[in-house]
Amino acid sequence: MILAIESSCDETAVALFDPARGITGEWIHSQIALHGRYGGVVPDLATREHLRNLGPLLERVRETGGFDGISRVAVTHGPGLAGCLAIGVAAAKSLALAWRVPLVGVNHLRGHVFSPFIGVHAEAPTEFEARLDALLPHLGLVVSGGNTLLFTLDRDRRITVVSSTKDDAAGEALDKGAKLLGLGYPGGPLIEKRAALGNREAYAFPRGIGPRADLDFSFSGLKTSLRYQLEKMSPPEVEARLNDLCASYQQAVVDALVRKTTLALERERFSSLGLSGGVANNQTLRGALGRVAATDGIPLLAAQPKHTGDNAGMIAFAAWIDPSVQPVEPLAELGIAPGLTL
Repeated sequence: MILAIESSCDETAVALFDPARGITGEWIHSQIALHGRYGGVVPDLATREHLRNLGPLLERVRETGGFDGISRVAVTHGPGLAGCLAIGVAAAKSLALAWRVPLVGVNHLRGHVFSPFIGVHAEAPTEFEARLDALLPHLGLVVSGGNTLLFTLDRDRRITVVSSTKDDAAGEALDKGAKLLGLGYPGGPLIEKRAALGNREAYAFPRGIGPRADLDFSFSGLKTSLRYQLEKMSPPEVEARLNDLCASYQQAVVDALVRKTTLALERERFSSLGLSGGVANNQTLRGALGRVAATDGIPLLAAQPKHTGDNAGMIAFAAWIDPSVQPVEPLAELGIAPGLTL
C-alpha cells in the first residue's frame, strides 16, 4: 500500500494506492475560491493553506483505517512552488520515519505522464501488465497551466520528450486570455463554458503552428492577438461578442495542440495516445484528440477528470509504475525536481 501526498501548488491532496485493487481513497482540499479573489495563485497564501489543511486530511485518512499496511510513502518533490512543496515533503518524511518505511519522491509531471493508465489498471488490476504492454509504445500530451509537451513512452516505460512550448503553456494562455476578457480565475473552465455558446470561426486568431517540421508549441502570439482584438472593440461590443471571442480563442489553442499531435503520430507508429494535465478536462480538446486517435486506429487514453488537475492519486500510481522512482531513507535529501526529468 502506498500513501501519497501532493502539494506542488494550490491543491492539498492525499491518496492511497493498492497494486492489487487500485486507488482505494483520495482526499483533496482545493484553494480555488481563495485564490480566485486575487486572479491567480498567491504563493504565500498557498503555502499557508497547505500547512493548515494537510494535517486534517491525514487525520481523515487515519480515521478510515488508511494508515494500516502502508509500505511506502510517496510525495511530489517538484516542479512546483518551493514553499508548497516543502510542506508536503516535510510531512512525508515524518510519516516515513515514524512508520519505518521507504520514502519516494515523485516528479509531478511524471505523475501526469502515467495518469491516463490509472483507469486501465482500475478496470482489471490482475491483467494490467499485459494490457499495458499492448498499449506501448505510447504518445502522450501533457497540457496544464505550467506545461505543454509531447512525449513518448517506450516498452521499458522510458519517457522521451519530443516537444514542449517555446513560451506560454496552453493552460497559461487560456488563463491569461480569460483575464483579458474579464472572466476571472481559473480561466480555462470559464472560457470553455462561454465557448460552448459561441461561434468558433467568428475571429481568426493565430494557431502558432510554425514550420511543419517543428513540433514545439507557441501560445504567446495568440494571447497578444486577443489583446489587439479587444483594443479595437468597445466594452459593450466585447460583452455582446464574448461567447464568440471565447469560442474562437479556445479553438485556436485546441487546433495548435491537435495539429502538433497529429504530426507526431505521422512520424512514428504508436499503440495508444494519451492526454493528461489540467487542460485535458476540456471537452473540445478531448473530442478532437479522440477523433485523431480513431483515425489512426488507436485508443485515446484520457486521464479521468479527477486526475487531470493536481492530485495525489497520480503521484501514488506513478510511485508504483514508474521505473525511475527509487526509494530513499526517510531523512534523505529530496531536492526539487525542476522539470520532466528523464
